[in-house]
Amino acid sequence: MKSNEWFKRALKVIPGGVNSPVRAFNAVGGGPVYVTKGRGARITTAEGRELIDFCGSWGPLILGHARPEVVDAACAAARDGMTFGINTPREVEFAELLCAQVPSMEQTRLVNSGTEAVMTAVRLARGFTGRRRIIKFAGGYHGHSDGLLVGAGSGLLTGGISSSAGVYVNEGDVFLPNYNDKEAVSRIVNECGDELAAIIVEPVAGNMGLVLPRDGFLEHLRAEADRCGALLIFDEVITGFRFGPTSYGTLKGIAPDLTCLGKIIGGGMPLAAFGGRRDVMQRLSPVGNVYQAGTLSGNPVAVAAGMKTVELLIKENPYPRLAEAGAKMSAKLNQIAGEFHVAQSGGVFTPFFRRDPVRNLDDAKSCDTSAYAAFFRSMLERGFYLPPAQFEAAFISAAHTEHDLDQFAAAAQAVSDGIMV
Repeated sequence: MKSNEWFKRALKVIPGGVNSPVRAFNAVGGGPVYVTKGRGARITTAEGRELIDFCGSWGPLILGHARPEVVDAACAAARDGMTFGINTPREVEFAELLCAQVPSMEQTRLVNSGTEAVMTAVRLARGFTGRRRIIKFAGGYHGHSDGLLVGAGSGLLTGGISSSAGVYVNEGDVFLPNYNDKEAVSRIVNECGDELAAIIVEPVAGNMGLVLPRDGFLEHLRAEADRCGALLIFDEVITGFRFGPTSYGTLKGIAPDLTCLGKIIGGGMPLAAFGGRRDVMQRLSPVGNVYQAGTLSGNPVAVAAGMKTVELLIKENPYPRLAEAGAKMSAKLNQIAGEFHVAQSGGVFTPFFRRDPVRNLDDAKSCDTSAYAAFFRSMLERGFYLPPAQFEAAFISAAHTEHDLDQFAAAAQAVSDGIMV
């Protein structure tokens, strides 16, 4: 069966035919792709067509699809039991590894998704401080829990909405300055600092496309959180272990009070974590009064895949090559004439369809999303799979070759004249 046939079947039994909205291709047009296999940097569609993948399951697959050592580790764990709901030795070893690699995480707890990690981190911050209000940044996406969908990016931004029906939250509890706006943060702290439980931020924004922090921005957040007694939370579900075998905060010498990890640390399995200061983490049940639980938390199969992934990243250190490859490819793309600007850091990039760099949500929303949709479809026709939305980050994996990247740049050049109008 072809992808369009699978989609017709799916529409009858799954709302919108998809289990995550952006997969419906509403932002780029055309029918969604169905995939049957992935190996290295390539995926195979239901039609048997091979595509070079720059989405990488939205970030987890930094080693590429089906890395043999990761698959073997997961399979070995599965043979001993898929889940127990009981403590296992490996979850202790994995927690020790994460804390060793991210020194600001004195303790950590494993959960099943980035949404769950961030939701609990915010609850923990409120429980620890006894305050309710938080600062998050317009266009930042921190999962789909109620209080964090206000002004969110990612799929909500792609769909052209800022929140969701069915969400019942006091929006006055959430301040929404622009990313990179230090002055706005200071104003909020000056006016309401004694009511703030947390400042939460993606240290490198990845859910309105890739947007880098300006010099001093993250340091300013650390200082302002200290000034008012709020906790600083780094949502590193995307950035954790993406630019080095640690967190982005560690690489930049900034210690948040809490860090949320996901995607890469699961090695392709559903696994995430949050952690930070011991005195804060000790407020979690069963030792504290902030409740969190999960039947599948610390699932042995996911932990095995995640631990092997982190071990390989430490051993192989693909990061210098990813950074070099990303810089080289983005330089080629930025030579293409027209309303086209590629943001890049390490192995992460976003082709923004506007001339100037993107610094915040307002800049991102000025992009020509129709041009991106045409670019996406043209690249797909040529055998390259990108995120099917302008406001998402694309990823280079350790499995991509220099030839893959050269082909991508050449294809982008070939289609540019038709979409740069």
